[in-house]
Amino acid sequence: MPNGYARISVDGERQYAHRVSYEAFVAPIPDGLVIDHLCRNRGCVNPEHLDAVTQRVNVLRGESPAAARARQVACIHGHQLDATNTYRAANGTRKCRRCRANARERSRRRRQGVLCAAA
Repeated sequence: MPNGYARISVDGERQYAHRVSYEAFVAPIPDGLVIDHLCRNRGCVNPEHLDAVTQRVNVLRGESPAAARARQVACIHGHQLDATNTYRAANGTRKCRRCRANARERSRRRRQGVLCAAA
């Protein structure tokens, strides 16, 4: 299990054990769906711990940095990351409009020579 996923041979063909388990005990895996390990254990084959979901849902349920950012509801300064206060940067990440406006104001003040301890 170099990648953590258990594999077994079925009719001479090596397959991922969690997929075989899901199809044997739950249902066939629909096209376009992947199997998510609800227990976060890649080696687990317990059908109660497996769920057929889209790749996007699988990633967002995970523990990766991308999943953590997607669950984030506020920026580091506490501003809500809602539809009105959020924009997408060129790289696809969510950014806070209020923080951007504050940064632009600080930059404008510096250019004008106005020094301010707090903005």
